[in-house]
Formats: sequence, structure tokens, C-alpha cells
Amino acid sequence: MWKEFKQFAMKGNVVDLAVGVVIGGAFGKIVSSLVSDIVMPLIGLLVGRLDFTNWFIPLKAGNFNTLEEAKKAGVATINYGVFLNNVLDFLIIAFSIFIVIKQINRFTRKKEAPEPAPAKTKLCKYCYSEIHVDATRCPHCTSEVEA
Repeated sequence: MWKEFKQFAMKGNVVDLAVGVVIGGAFGKIVSSLVSDIVMPLIGLLVGRLDFTNWFIPLKAGNFNTLEEAKKAGVATINYGVFLNNVLDFLIIAFSIFIVIKQINRFTRKKEAPEPAPAKTKLCKYCYSEIHVDATRCPHCTSEVEA
């Protein structure tokens, strides 16, 4: 059983998948940081110095200025600002993966087969022998053929 597991784990696809998951996780962290630390603050600045992480709806009466205050008070909240961050995060990751896959496909695309050269021979319609395409008479049966 151990030998079977070892063979399974060392197959090329499984190892490739594991490497992809690790790199994807690291890439996801980088993009999450890009969104939450760079992109969203810039968007917030453009919209009027808003912090999207503090866009929430408390599900209990009270006046809370920040999400942290609401959580400290133990109030359940609907965090639609955090949701917007996550949606933007996803869109950036999806677009980045699309660009990477598009480039990989461009480099690995099979070259189209060249068009075949024009035929240099044709068949005689009387004896079905192969003759040159410009011939006007078949050398085998001596019939006249169309040029």
C-alpha cells in the first residue's frame, strides 16, 4: 500500500498540482495585499477618503463607527465593504491567471502545417496512370488529355 501511494504521489500531474497550489497560495496573498493595501485605499481616496473595510451594517441597534468597534461590542454585522475587497481580489487574480494562461498558450500553440505544394501530377482519365500536370498526351496509353 505504501508503494502504491508513493507511485501515486510521485506522478507528474500530482507533483505539478502541488507546486501549482503552493504558488497559487503565495500569489493569492500577494494579490490580497495589493488589493487591501494599495488599490482599495486609492479607490477610497478617489471616492472621498472612505475605508471600504468599515462599510458594514450592524444587526443590532447601536452606533458603531468602525467594524472593530462593532466586533468588540459582540454585534453581528454584514460586512459588505470586506465583501467588495474580496470581489476585487478575485477579479484581479482571475484576470492575472487569464493573462498568464493566454501567454502560455501563445508560446505552446502548435504551428500550423504549411499548405501542401500544388500537385505536379494528375491521373489520365483513360488509363488512370500518373502523368505530369502539364502533359497533353498520356505516355502510357497515348490518349490526348486536357491540359
